[in-house]
Amino acid sequence: MSFQYILTEIADGILTITLNRPKKYNALGRDLLVEIDTALQAHKSDATVKGVIITGAGEKAFAAGADISEFTGMSAAEGEAMSLAGQAIFRRIETYPKPVIAATNGYTLGAGCELAMSCHMRVASENARFGQPEVNLGLLPGYGGTQRLIQLIGKGKAFELLLTADQIKAAEALRLGLVNYVVPQADLLSTCKEILTKIASKAPIAIAKTIECVDAHFTPGVDGYGVEARTFGECCDTKDFEEGVAAFLGKRAADFKGE
Repeated sequence: MSFQYILTEIADGILTITLNRPKKYNALGRDLLVEIDTALQAHKSDATVKGVIITGAGEKAFAAGADISEFTGMSAAEGEAMSLAGQAIFRRIETYPKPVIAATNGYTLGAGCELAMSCHMRVASENARFGQPEVNLGLLPGYGGTQRLIQLIGKGKAFELLLTADQIKAAEALRLGLVNYVVPQADLLSTCKEILTKIASKAPIAIAKTIECVDAHFTPGVDGYGVEARTFGECCDTKDFEEGVAAFLGKRAADFKGE
C-alpha cells in the first residue's frame, strides 16, 4: 500500500506511521488525514501488529497544524463538515483496539496537538512545543481539541491554552499531564517502541477491552462500570485468560495467542 503524504513501516510487530510533509511542517491536510485512517484500518485486524506509533518527518514538527490553504472561502456548512470528518478519524484513533502512541517531535500545534491527544499516549522530544492557536485565525479547534484537552489537563488550564493560543514546552506539557514522557530527540522512537513491546507481551484481547473500558468513561450516555463488568466477563471466556492464570500459578511467562 503506497501513500502520498505518509510513510508506513512494520517492524517487530509495530506499525510506524510518519507524517511526511516536512517542508510544510507536516501540516494535516484532508488527504493526509484520510491516509492515516486508511493505514490504521488496514491493520486493525492484523494480529501481527501489536501497536502503532504516529510521528512526524524531520525534527522541526510532529504537525504544526491543519493545512490552512484548505480553509480559504470555506462556508459554515463546509467548516462543520470538515470538523465532523476530522473528528470521526480521530475518534477511530482514540478507540483503536491496539495501543497508539504519538511520538511528538517539535511543533505539535493545532490539529497536530489534536491528533496527538487522540492517541492513547504521548511521548515528546525535548524540543516539542504544544498549543491550540486556532483563535489567532478566528477559529477554534475542530477535531476534538476543546474536549480532549480538558480531559488531559483540566478545565482551568485548558481554558488558558485555548483562549490565549499560548504554546507550552515539553517540560510543562509533562507537568500538566499532556504527555507521558519527555526524552531526548534521539531516544524518541526507541522509547515508544519500548512501551509498545512491553504492552505486546500482555494478552491482546485484554488490551483491546481495557481501551474500550477507559474510553467508556468519556462517552456520553455509556455506563463505564457496566462496560467494565461486561468486558471482564468476556475476558474470562478466552483462552488467554486460561493461559494467564495457568502461567501465574506455574510461575512461568504467559504465551498469549489473542484467543
